[in-house]
Amino acid sequence: MFAFVKTMMVSASLALAWAGSVHAETVSPRRLLEVVDLTSPVISPDGHSVAFRLEQASVVRNSFDVFWYVQAMDGATPPRRVADGGMLLHDSAGVSVPGHAEWSPDGRWIYYRALVDGELAVWRAAADGSGAEPVTHDPADVRDFAVSADGATLKYSVGATRAEVIAAEQAEYDRGIHVDDTVPVGQGGLYRSGNIDGRLETQRFPAGVEGWQRVQLLADVPDQWKAVDLGTGRTRILPSSERPPQPLAISDLSDKLPTPWVVAADSETGRVALLTRVGEAGELLDKPDMELAMLSKAGSTHPIKCQADLCTGKAIRAIQWRPHSDEVLFTVIDRHEAQAQSIFRWHVRTDTVEPVARSAGTLNGGGRYQSGGCGASSDAMVCVVARADRPPRLESIDLATGNRRVLFDPNQALALDMAKTTPSRMIRWTDAKGREFTGQFFPARRMGNGPSPLFVNYYNCRGFLRGGLGDEWPFASLAEQGISALCINTAPYILDAVERYGTGLSAVESAVDLLASEGEIDRARVGMGGLSFGTEVTLWTAMTSDLLAAASVTSIGMSRNYYLLGSMRGDAYFRTLKRFWQLGAPDETPERWKLLSPAAYLDKIKAPILMQMPEQEYVMALDYAIPLIRDRRADLYIFPHEPHQKFQPRHKLAAYERNVDWFRFWLQGYEDPDPAKADQYRVWRDMKSTAARDEP
Repeated sequence: MFAFVKTMMVSASLALAWAGSVHAETVSPRRLLEVVDLTSPVISPDGHSVAFRLEQASVVRNSFDVFWYVQAMDGATPPRRVADGGMLLHDSAGVSVPGHAEWSPDGRWIYYRALVDGELAVWRAAADGSGAEPVTHDPADVRDFAVSADGATLKYSVGATRAEVIAAEQAEYDRGIHVDDTVPVGQGGLYRSGNIDGRLETQRFPAGVEGWQRVQLLADVPDQWKAVDLGTGRTRILPSSERPPQPLAISDLSDKLPTPWVVAADSETGRVALLTRVGEAGELLDKPDMELAMLSKAGSTHPIKCQADLCTGKAIRAIQWRPHSDEVLFTVIDRHEAQAQSIFRWHVRTDTVEPVARSAGTLNGGGRYQSGGCGASSDAMVCVVARADRPPRLESIDLATGNRRVLFDPNQALALDMAKTTPSRMIRWTDAKGREFTGQFFPARRMGNGPSPLFVNYYNCRGFLRGGLGDEWPFASLAEQGISALCINTAPYILDAVERYGTGLSAVESAVDLLASEGEIDRARVGMGGLSFGTEVTLWTAMTSDLLAAASVTSIGMSRNYYLLGSMRGDAYFRTLKRFWQLGAPDETPERWKLLSPAAYLDKIKAPILMQMPEQEYVMALDYAIPLIRDRRADLYIFPHEPHQKFQPRHKLAAYERNVDWFRFWLQGYEDPDPAKADQYRVWRDMKSTAARDEP
């Protein structure tokens, strides 16, 4: 394959260089990065206004602009910016945390947490835009809060003080960090190496929690609840009897019920809506179907099930009560329409279901927030709406008629440009075994005769597609530069790792066959990239097929380093490894390790691999990355202080732009003449020359 690609590249390079230099880029990586995201719509008590949060990356400041807005529900006036939302928070995986606001009962204020000047406090903003102010002034960061029913008091919880956390970090620094099963060894630095609550902090794995979630030192300090008198500003410690009720948890329900997946309580009546996975899971991680039901109260053992056609056999993913009604609003994902979402309302007394709204994309947060929801009043919903080639905007939806109104569209200019230059389309196909797949396809802007190269991403294609899950590969920018891009929705999660990866490979192969047979793409010029599970499938495709001409990953494949470092977690880690990869220790299951680890395929990986990895993870990949780098078959970049998903805007832009350069180099033979990129291309040309010499 390398020899063919090399010949094609040389013959096309002059024409491509000319085309690249004269084409004015419309949908640039930076423009995709700086898309405006909208989150957390919440409707005022009188139903006349909606508050929501806006966030936007700034490459110049390497941070995010975060603001709270209020807008009239009739959309007659533009939204009003009422407050600065402080620094954008991210969880330990790098995913930004959606905002949460509460209205005062009289509708005059919105209350929200904000990190300002190093202090995470509760603020309030006047809904008329006249000002915002902090309500809490605590030596510890606020974890949670609630406004009293009469609006006179704000209750909030805190843990260890900021000074105590810093002192604990310094004490470890001075004495040495004692390694146990909570210390994330191998993630780069151990002292103040991860961003939590807006600053670099020393991290720990929380005790008793499986997975790779991280928390700050002293995160296990119990909540202490306090109350602020909003009239006088006086603060007091709350006795346990006065603490606000906590949201209903699954553990609050009767253990005689099948364990539900999602619960939602009606704050007015105490009724509980619940989603429960049902059916036979077989080889799958999850049971295949979802059952929607209602309990008259939390302690009930007799669920009333929704039996209407519109709520059975559906992929229901979100539920909430319609205020002041007997209806549950639920969101359905259409597996046959590339994860398109629809909203319905179920009347729990009559067991009737009515459609509310349908979208070709998402209605729950634009794609960035997979668990985001819509704000709801008794009359309407306010949702963040987006689709593959349409960035987020805010819409109101009348619950009785389904009529929709655009309230706020900050990305309209980009939406119009994408519609003209890089529109996408949903595609559906089956593989040789009859398994159905869906995806979003961005056809290349034609830069000459013949079919285009193709970039493939395999994982999750919901909402607006900047660059796949994790945002690393800018689809529209690639398409504008002459490389078609395809995002494939993953199949249901199969527990057997070989079968799981093989299904992903089959999805990619059958998509390439389809697009090549239609003359859309050149099957000899296919690239692929992915994050997390997308990385695993990309590496598997490179390890077990000759489909790829180039690859790009940001996460790790199964490696002995991963086993060694993860083994400090103990039995929970070993159970996870056994269940999801069918692996024991390398000397216990050596054949399985040979089957799954990239280190066992070093002589079979032919596609060059770009690795743009977070500092938190790269060490786990070195047992196969270093041999590939030394063999001139991989190029590795490490991004400091980044977790599983990079979030710093400059890092994101660097990854975006390098991925465009990488695939243009390997799939088109094009080099950006920017002198700042000379070293990058020197390395890649060396890789290409080495591959050409090794070609039989």
